[in-house]
Amino acid sequence: MKATEHDADERRLVEAAQRDPHRFAGLYEANFRRVYAYVARRVGSREEAEDLTAEVFHQALAGLGRFEWQGTPFVAWLLGIASHLLAHRWQRATTQPEVLSDDLELAAVNEQAERQALFAQLLDRLPPDQRRVLEGRFFEQRSIRELAQELRRSEGAVKQLQFRALENLRNHVRDRHE
Repeated sequence: MKATEHDADERRLVEAAQRDPHRFAGLYEANFRRVYAYVARRVGSREEAEDLTAEVFHQALAGLGRFEWQGTPFVAWLLGIASHLLAHRWQRATTQPEVLSDDLELAAVNEQAERQALFAQLLDRLPPDQRRVLEGRFFEQRSIRELAQELRRSEGAVKQLQFRALENLRNHVRDRHE
């Protein structure tokens, strides 16, 4: 595919997602690996890379209405968001006071237990197919293809289930904080 055809396709994806946020899944799928690789090279752990990558796409979805096409690839905008998040993270890390490691470990264990309990509650609220996709993808580390075969659905349908499940979780979390 020529560069101009790719640009036109990407622009159509962006415009469709701006009209209907459910269409953001196509942009997510097309750009996830590049954003994750960019972040992963700049942080210390897989967990940090996953968290920051998720935040990049969360902010991108939230700000998609303000995105203006300027002829540069959409991934450039995503990498800009990633670089701002990384800079903020590094700035925060250098200004936080030193805390005893025992206190940090205890706080981390408590926080992890609270997050797991909340996550379990939120997962229980999802429709069974959405819950199964998230469990397969994130707990069992299974591919979209494997889940599609198990659920007897197309890979596109599984991607859509994953997107909707994550969106539902995000909405449940937002509702809890309002």
